[in-house]
Parts: sequence; C-alpha cells; structure tokens
Amino acid sequence: MRPAISRILIADDHQAMRQGVRSLLESHPAYQVIAEAGDGREALDLAREGKPDIAILDYSLPLMNGLELTRSIKHDLPRTEVLIYTMHDRESILIDVLRAGARGYVLKSDSGAHLIAAVAALARHKPYFSGAISETLLEHFIESDHSTDKSVMLTAREREIVQLIAEGKLNKQIAHMLNISVKTVETHRAAAMHKLKLRSTAELVLYAVRNNIVEP
Repeated sequence: MRPAISRILIADDHQAMRQGVRSLLESHPAYQVIAEAGDGREALDLAREGKPDIAILDYSLPLMNGLELTRSIKHDLPRTEVLIYTMHDRESILIDVLRAGARGYVLKSDSGAHLIAAVAALARHKPYFSGAISETLLEHFIESDHSTDKSVMLTAREREIVQLIAEGKLNKQIAHMLNISVKTVETHRAAAMHKLKLRSTAELVLYAVRNNIVEP
C-alpha cells in the first residue's frame, strides 16, 4: 500500500525561499506542494480553498503575519497542522505561535533535514521543534499563563487593523481589503488605541514592532 501523500501550503514573502522549500519537499514522494503564497491574506485564501494537511508559514508575512495566520487557519481548518519556518528565535514569538495552534517550529538557519523531519512529524500529527525545544517544553508553554501580553487585549479584527496601519495602509485601503466601511476601520482603530493607551499613529507603529506584529 502506498503511503498517504501530505498536501502542503508554503507561505513566505521571498520567492527564492518558497522555491527552495518546494524543491526540498518535492524530492520526497510523500509530499505534494499544492499552493504557494507571498503574503498572509493570500495564504489564508489558498488554505481555505485547498485545505492542506500542513501549512509551512514564515512568521514575518505582509498583510497578515504568521501569528494571525496561524490563528485563522486553526480556527477554520483545525486538522491542518502549522509549521512556523522562520529566522526568529525569540521566546516571545515561540510562545505566541504555540498558543495560536502551531505544532512545529524550525529556524531557517537549521539544516534542510530539520525541515523534512518537521514535516514528517506533523504528517503524523506529532509536534516537532528544532534545537533545544522539546515536546515537554511545548506542554509547559501551552499550560503556562502568558496572559500579561497587552496584545491579548485586542480582538482579532483590531490586531488585523493594527498590522495594516503599521504597514502603512490608509483607512480607505484597509476598508477595501477587509470589505468593511471606513467608519468601521476608524472605530476599530480608535478602540485599539484606547485599549493600548496610545495617542498617535507613530506610537501604534512602535507598539506593533515591539510586540512582533510587524517587522521594523
């Protein structure tokens, strides 16, 4: 009997990186890349359409970062396993994506063997973390209370709008992208700034950078 083929989505804003990951995966007959995306919103649309078994996501994605994308994928497609493939090794990012539902985390500085091992583990619905991160530590992170991060005060829509504002999008552009009114954008923006006690767009951008919502 042939082994089941794992259908995979790759999301990274660098085309060369996507091509490298695709080539590595497709050298193994058990893996099939069904879609590639260059930003978080495209990745979510493709995930909803293709329902991949595994989604390999960069953390620093435009329009919707890897954290928000992980939350959305796990909400809409709970059977899809999420592997974060990133250059970031900060513990705060790791904790956030684990709590959002990711079950794998591999650094781009790791060897390709780690990426393949991670995909193999997730195909069996097992967690995989390169380096010193172990399954025991995963359980510790999931069970720990990390509710002190101010970003959890924001709703998913508010976080979404904060990212887009920090990326330089105007209210009218955000309204068009999210299919909501400009007034609604302004309401969410004002609510987020009130919750975070921020007074200007510059402060909002600084908050987004410090809380890993966007890259500086």
